[in-house]
Amino acid sequence: MGWILLESLVALLILVGIVAWTMAPWRRRRGALPPPDEPPRGPDRDPGS
Repeated sequence: MGWILLESLVALLILVGIVAWTMAPWRRRRGALPPPDEPPRGPDRDPGS
């Protein structure tokens, strides 16, 4: 029974780690959308041309 309990605790720690990694608000991905106050940039979005 000790091994089952230990294995369950390890699985729970892995699950908590995955959830914390995917839901962390401080984690920013590269190539993410710009902030809402910044207008999109690019040749097709330039109002001056």
